[in-house]
Amino acid sequence: MNSTGKKTALAKAIRERRSVKKGYNDKAVTEEVILDLLEDAVWAPTHGMRQPWRFIFVGPEKLGTFAKKIASTYPEERQQNREDYLNEPNAILVVVMDEPEIPKQWEENYGAVASMIQNFWLLAWERQLGAVWKTNPHIYDPKVKEILNIGDEEKIVGFVHLGYFDEQPALKERLPITEKFTRFEG
Repeated sequence: MNSTGKKTALAKAIRERRSVKKGYNDKAVTEEVILDLLEDAVWAPTHGMRQPWRFIFVGPEKLGTFAKKIASTYPEERQQNREDYLNEPNAILVVVMDEPEIPKQWEENYGAVASMIQNFWLLAWERQLGAVWKTNPHIYDPKVKEILNIGDEEKIVGFVHLGYFDEQPALKERLPITEKFTRFEG
């Protein structure tokens, strides 16, 4: 049940986008570029127009200090490893979500933020800016929330690691959709 039609530019971008986890070059990721990408990314679906996101940009000039502070929340024997890890990308975008008490709104907010991150990722890819959405244990650490001034009714959804790259990561095949598709026989 393969589609034989020609793929649209959007379908091609969705299929070609990759997570860029390492191998970043020295080209600086600027605040201006990130703001420009976010201007379009935030047009993701958002229930009730809550727009439940906010962002903390960590540019190249602050990355070392940021990495050291976040790494300090780990046990001493892991701190250098975590600091090195957080210094790998050229910049980090911390994505923060409003966290309502009502479960339905929480799930709607998370869905909206995930959609916005996907939009951001595709837009970044279009500019050869690599990205990967990271959800390491530190995003759940109250000490990290304190370092970043994250409110009690907010959640860190992830750190988006950013950097330009010279070599595109390899394609990882997906399962055929027919293996994940059923019909309601009710």
